[in-house]
Amino acid sequence: MIDAAPLVADLAIGAAELMPLQSGSELLPENLNVSFKALPAIIVIGMMLLFIVAGFMFQVADTDDMWVAGRSIGNIENGMAIGANWMSAATYLGVAATVATAGVYGLAYVIGWTTGYFILLIFMAAQMRRFGKYTAPDFVGDRFNSDTARALAALTTFLIGFVYALGQARGMGLVGLYILGDWSALTGGLLTAYQTMMVVFMVITVAYLSLSGMLGATKNMVLQYVILIVAFLLGLVATGWAGGFTTVLPQLQYGMMIDSLAAEFSAPFAGGSYYLWVATCFSLVFGTCGLPHVLVRFYTVKNERVARWSCTWGLFFISLLYLSAPAFAAIGTALYGDQIGAVYGDPGMTSAAGDVLVVLAAQLAGLPEWFVGFVAAGGIAAAVATTAGLFIAASSAISHDIYANIINEDATQRQQVLVGRLSIILIGLLTIIFALNPQQPIAALVGFAFSLAAIVLFPMFFLGLWWENTNRQGALSGMVTGIVVWFIPMINEGNFGLVNGGAGLGIEAISTWMPAIGSALIGTPIVFAVTIAVSLVTTEPPLETKQMVRQCHSPDPMPSDKTAADIVAEKNRDGNAPADD
Repeated sequence: MIDAAPLVADLAIGAAELMPLQSGSELLPENLNVSFKALPAIIVIGMMLLFIVAGFMFQVADTDDMWVAGRSIGNIENGMAIGANWMSAATYLGVAATVATAGVYGLAYVIGWTTGYFILLIFMAAQMRRFGKYTAPDFVGDRFNSDTARALAALTTFLIGFVYALGQARGMGLVGLYILGDWSALTGGLLTAYQTMMVVFMVITVAYLSLSGMLGATKNMVLQYVILIVAFLLGLVATGWAGGFTTVLPQLQYGMMIDSLAAEFSAPFAGGSYYLWVATCFSLVFGTCGLPHVLVRFYTVKNERVARWSCTWGLFFISLLYLSAPAFAAIGTALYGDQIGAVYGDPGMTSAAGDVLVVLAAQLAGLPEWFVGFVAAGGIAAAVATTAGLFIAASSAISHDIYANIINEDATQRQQVLVGRLSIILIGLLTIIFALNPQQPIAALVGFAFSLAAIVLFPMFFLGLWWENTNRQGALSGMVTGIVVWFIPMINEGNFGLVNGGAGLGIEAISTWMPAIGSALIGTPIVFAVTIAVSLVTTEPPLETKQMVRQCHSPDPMPSDKTAADIVAEKNRDGNAPADD
């Protein structure tokens, strides 16, 4: 039997040892130059002001702009927004950190997060756009004719946004330390240096999102993508050259230095099991296809053709960074080992240092302070962009799916926008509170959200689009089962202090075969089986529902302002839809 209990602690959260990340009263990466730096500060402050100005310029007053940007976004623009929305702090910072601290295991993030977009492109992007709603819970509620299913999907969306955003808040706080230094004195000692930075950047993010909605967030995401990709790629090339590791392209040359690194970095599964790698990769692939803030991007375009092309462009823009992150990990690992100490073993590189390895590597390579600040600014842009997508998706779930569709069906657009803005503030406050003392590194926090999306929402989206006999009873049974299944390993491992003050239940069999970060490998097939079985033994969905599913696959183009339900209603009213159409 595979003993994965220690592996889950060591690898699933991408650190050499599972330990409280707050050492004493601080969360400070070793050897990171924590001080105020004028030029980097100007860069970051100017960048954040630019985001606020863009949010103000594109502030919204109606629900179309608030939730789907008026369905006006083009394919390249949406592709860049997908890239920025996707390449969070977990990508910009966390992938390099996980590859550095966990070696080959960390490649599960690169493979999983990229492969998921191929499934989206082939099976879901155009179909979701043809269905034509505002939000992912909107799809679930209308497809399965159930307000209860809508509410479960909305609450799951809110929970995904909250868990995912914790990683972004942690990234903002850690990177902000390098640029702005220790501002904790301003709080009278109430907050630590990390906590102060995290709160500052989260407050700014919540402020501009409350103004802008999806329209302003999309315009900002284009800016954020340009900033983060230029910062990351220039930072990688400059760090490789300055450190003497590469002379042309680090993405092509870093393989030559792998033999000089420890076996923990390069030997396949030297520190972990093949099963854990597969489980993590599975969760990330199908979690990608179930994330509401990703799927809602396909609602912001005018038709299914643009949805497909925006997904293709998004995959291209994402690949630019994913093909580069392992090179940054290798170079950063070498620099850390040469100048600070052993990367592996006891004590080894802490997870806090790993999470800022991209910035730390640029600093250790002796690059100018302003340039390192620019690299750090890219990390903040990545975290802010993803937080924007998460908060918009979560707030739309509360305002549109719960408030307007369940609580107050007569809600005006002004009331919906107000509730949406209040929801953004609420999830922002919750994220700040729980991110004050994070228990896991960035990649792990994000991984938990992916597992939840893969287990609960992906089966509903896939079956809802591809099997017309999936019904209300099957969807409800599957979603409830999925939520329970996801919580089991979370409770077992004590994540977020759910049981025994964070110690968890510690049941070895669950830790071995169903680690929280890879729980979808077991959970997703269970939810598929429950949903299908219950649907088969209960009443088939109405004919109109089946016709909507068929409309999602029709070769006929659809007007940009029509949904599948609109087309089906028109055909039935005009007598153009035979009973089996």
